[in-house]
Amino acid sequence: MDIAVQLQGITKRFDAFTANDRIDLSVRRGEIHAIIGENGAGKTTLMNVLFGLLQPDEGTISVNGKPLVVTSPAVAIAEGLGMVHQHFKLVPSLTVADNIFLGMEIRKRGLIDRKAQIEQARTLSRKFGLNVDPAERVAGLSVGIEQRIEILKVLARNARIIILDEPTAVLTPQESRDLFATLRSFVEDGMTVIFISHHLEEVMAVSDTITVLRDGRVVATRGKSELSKRELVRMMVGRDVSFDRRPRSPGSGRAVLSVSDLWARDDRRLPALKAVNLSVSAGEIVGIAGVAGNGQTELAEVLSGLRPASHGSALLHGKELLEHSPAEIRARGLAHVPGDRLARGVDGNATLSANMLMGRQRKQPYSRRGLIDWRAVDRETKALMQRFDIRARGPRDLASSLSGGNIQKVVLAREFTAGGDFLLIDQPTRGVDIGAQEAIHSEIMRQRADDKAILLISTQLDELAALADRILVMFEGRIMGEIDGAAMDEESIGLMMAGIDPVAAAEVQ
Repeated sequence: MDIAVQLQGITKRFDAFTANDRIDLSVRRGEIHAIIGENGAGKTTLMNVLFGLLQPDEGTISVNGKPLVVTSPAVAIAEGLGMVHQHFKLVPSLTVADNIFLGMEIRKRGLIDRKAQIEQARTLSRKFGLNVDPAERVAGLSVGIEQRIEILKVLARNARIIILDEPTAVLTPQESRDLFATLRSFVEDGMTVIFISHHLEEVMAVSDTITVLRDGRVVATRGKSELSKRELVRMMVGRDVSFDRRPRSPGSGRAVLSVSDLWARDDRRLPALKAVNLSVSAGEIVGIAGVAGNGQTELAEVLSGLRPASHGSALLHGKELLEHSPAEIRARGLAHVPGDRLARGVDGNATLSANMLMGRQRKQPYSRRGLIDWRAVDRETKALMQRFDIRARGPRDLASSLSGGNIQKVVLAREFTAGGDFLLIDQPTRGVDIGAQEAIHSEIMRQRADDKAILLISTQLDELAALADRILVMFEGRIMGEIDGAAMDEESIGLMMAGIDPVAAAEVQ
């Protein structure tokens, strides 16, 4: 067997926490090898060790049969490894070609030969089917094109073993399929791909071999043909988990939120929302789909009072929300789970009890005669910790001591029990592992069953398919169309996410 990468006994500790525990991994040359697992399973840590970003406490690495001490990324690159990180590292003001050759510029008489760089970038992009314009500036390009540039950066450094960390997190379904076709062309050319993901559908679609990590250890390595999605989930979580569409009964249908001709600007004073119209009724989940950065964040901020609208109307129970403060909007019945839980969801330096108290500090039984009754707050916090499975030692733990998934549960617990009848939920399971995702989905459906009106913003199409009654697709600040959640067509929704009218596209064909 021709082995491209061999890891033996890799152990990596961070103080008392063991992220990788005696991991053995063999990756064959010319295959796509997926590494999957829940958050905290040790996937990215292991790849950072392989690429030289972290040094192992124990264990050995071999590349192409050669023992290797990977002291830095430079050593890894010299041995033919390349890594495309989840968060891109491009310079927006430079051209595509300048970004590809950044740090290894082609020079002529001491000056950067930009013409040669453009020609080499064009040759490389044609060879691997990564269509980009090398002369174009990166600023303003789609995230799909940006990812192609990151891959070309790796290829320009002659990588034959490519590591991709959560590569489809910001892509449309069509862009994801294009990426998978590119990866398959790599292995046909004799290259090796290591693919980190927690999206089971894409793992099953593109990989040859799958390694499952749980709690820093290898659970199993199997050929894709030997595994089902259910078996993979059981390996990752240790139990069965269902992500099928949730059963539901009709809501009361009374109007709760009505948004008309809503416009708003982003932080650069450019239009971010353009003539948005939508409604949400009691007992209904309306999903907002779209690639990140197409106005979803600004929509949530406008509705929650965190960003002013330029024009339009947003009525909650028939009363205008716009131009009111966040506190006033909350008092009218809006609960908000923000997309950035660390920036706006919790105070990391405060206790769990203090975070649960936010927004209800003037209400009984938590406040009496202007004083906080901390015993009552602690009791409520303990009850919410149990209901939402928040894993911490107690109510007086600092929020910053919790994992990302548990911090998300703190925000959900506070907002879902705040008493509001309109829930604005932005990316409820971002950065949350599979087991916690199932629990969060169950709680959202419980809120729907309690006749809450829910506006659910998510970049995960499978999440919207499982939860939403209707799905609205956003592109560049506009609503492109509406899809029935029970009959979601991934092709149509992907076209709208890319700004294409699927009806018009079908007529052209």
